[in-house]
Amino acid sequence: MPTSDDQTPEITNLGHHPWRRFVALGDSFTEGIGDPEPGSPGGHRGWADRVAEVLSQQVDDFAYANLAVRGKLIAQIVAGQVDAALELKPDLITFSAGGNDVIRPGTDPDEISAQFEDAVVRLGRDGATLVVFTGIDTNFTPVFRGFRGKVAIYNENIRAIADRYDCIVADQWALKEVQDPRFFDPDRLHYNSLGHHEVARMVLRALNVPNDLQPMQPDPLPVRTWRAARTEDFVWARTHFVPWVLRRVRHESSGDAITAKRPAPLPVTTLAPAKDPTAEIGEEA
Repeated sequence: MPTSDDQTPEITNLGHHPWRRFVALGDSFTEGIGDPEPGSPGGHRGWADRVAEVLSQQVDDFAYANLAVRGKLIAQIVAGQVDAALELKPDLITFSAGGNDVIRPGTDPDEISAQFEDAVVRLGRDGATLVVFTGIDTNFTPVFRGFRGKVAIYNENIRAIADRYDCIVADQWALKEVQDPRFFDPDRLHYNSLGHHEVARMVLRALNVPNDLQPMQPDPLPVRTWRAARTEDFVWARTHFVPWVLRRVRHESSGDAITAKRPAPLPVTTLAPAKDPTAEIGEEA
């Protein structure tokens, strides 16, 4: 299990934390794709919303913005989100980027890391607490197992960058609980509600924030015949993989017509216990 980084700000009062304005940057992972929630802006909840719910319950005058947009490469995230985030004057920033770059054939994790480091330097200029993410260990999934070495190299670079600039590391690579297809959306790329719930728990541990989020147990894997499994693989390839490849060929992105779901810092209202990952939430406009 991941533990809090040495650079985590000290929390002197149990149940309280030092942050009042949280801004999340990134791609589909941070936008919350795979965790549908009609009551949330953009129709998705995700780990960042879940973290914001917990943080908002512990202090007054808390506000949260989410600038993440699905499908974005790291250069697009840096160009479109870094300056916008700094203008919001956050004291807590989460930054996850580069995953879409790493899983593209022919990309160099060292070059991606250089872009990541430049963004970290800019995001840290005003002294905000900065949380960065390692990528998940893809060994459990045949679809992305071939990228495991590139992800590992990228992760080591991210850890080194975090050490240089006093960032907190949210370590997905060490989060063994989610290395299971039952924590993923049918597209096999994005977390489902259970996966986002576990990532939220990991981030709160990294921040050393007390909370009552409990582990969620997925349903047992169904017993399937070889033929049924291959049929499911064929449906997945036709529904998800082929469109993904075609977008790459056409230089298109799933986020081309999407804007940030929460571009301004707003209060967060939780209408149901945050420990229930399927609970509906509402947010003040």
